[in-house]
Amino acid sequence: MIDDNILLITDNDDTAEIILSKLVLLRESDSIAVCDYKMAKKTLENSGVSIVIVHQLEEKEKTIKLIQSIKSCDYEIILLVDDYDQKFILSAYDIGVSDYFSVKSDAYEMLIRTVNCFKSRSLKVRFARDLALLERIGVVDEETGFYKYKYSRDLLGEFIKDRRVKNGMFVVLVTDESCKTRFSADKLSMAIKKSVRCDDVVSIAKGGKFYMILPNVDKLGAFAVVNKVQAILGSRLIVRAGVCRIADKPFERLEKEAFAALSEACQTDETAVFLEEKVRTLDDWLDEDEKDEKNFKLFKNAYNNKLEKVIAPVFFRLQKTYEEKLFHTKIDQYSDELQSVFQLKHDGHESRLKIIYPGFAKIVIYITHEGLDTPENKEISLNLNEVTQKGLAKIVEDFIKEFKKSVKD
Repeated sequence: MIDDNILLITDNDDTAEIILSKLVLLRESDSIAVCDYKMAKKTLENSGVSIVIVHQLEEKEKTIKLIQSIKSCDYEIILLVDDYDQKFILSAYDIGVSDYFSVKSDAYEMLIRTVNCFKSRSLKVRFARDLALLERIGVVDEETGFYKYKYSRDLLGEFIKDRRVKNGMFVVLVTDESCKTRFSADKLSMAIKKSVRCDDVVSIAKGGKFYMILPNVDKLGAFAVVNKVQAILGSRLIVRAGVCRIADKPFERLEKEAFAALSEACQTDETAVFLEEKVRTLDDWLDEDEKDEKNFKLFKNAYNNKLEKVIAPVFFRLQKTYEEKLFHTKIDQYSDELQSVFQLKHDGHESRLKIIYPGFAKIVIYITHEGLDTPENKEISLNLNEVTQKGLAKIVEDFIKEFKKSVKD
């Protein structure tokens, strides 16, 4: 067993001499061993190596194959090149090298890049140790490496308090309903792992969903992550995602906003939907700062009350009333914490009235008539205290009249 913590793999003795002469400013505890390509794997089998420097061969494909064969082990790999070849260097990065430098590089550059690799390895070792502890106490799922749903609310709530995270995005991701029979948690979690960065946070949620905290990205950056997951999965598994800005919001509000955006993505067959933030006016009975978590809970309770006492009863009553009046028309309606939908279908024509509660003091009603681009398609915003049985019934009945007119036309 070799005690050196750096191994230089090269078939060129002159190159070995140059590198050994330049990497002399390392810590006293650091030392370098040298071997050729033929002895590389055998040397690494019984060694305490942390950093592997792989010198390119003239046949670069052999260098790539060697890196691939040793990458699965716990090393930081530095590519040593004779000349700058962008395509070759990018290929090496794609298969997992940590950095590169040239035989012609100055000694200080070699030193800096090597020391950075030591730091990176140290962080990885610490992360692996912490992850093993979290797995033992049951906080992290052993198969996926993601936080378990049971702990996600508290953990993610703490993460979003970090000022470095506030300039980022919160994402709820799930496979589309059409793919449920082909759903594979392993494939989806693996695709997520390959798509997120080391400082992104992922948690398992209920119903095959995943929560993601993506620091320091805008909505396009979040969309890029979701699209990468989709590209890895291919066409057999379709994903949907709801995205919202983290800012200074409590976790409960982020969850509500992201689920509202996810619902929109599922309804519109979009891969991802971002919840656009609008200027909101608070009701007189709730005039405190909207960022206050206490206010959010009050809004949520008020909405749940409207859902139970107004929205669900109105939808149910009008469904029963118009099922006897609208012949050959299928009427569907349902309400949950994410949305309430009243839907009409007749001879391939479909109209939908959808109520979304984005987590503020208002609800938004979206009215769409399939195939039409007319004033009948509209969006209505109401304060919660404006949502009454009489007022909502009038909106739904006007919607039904518009449907009957469009079908007749």
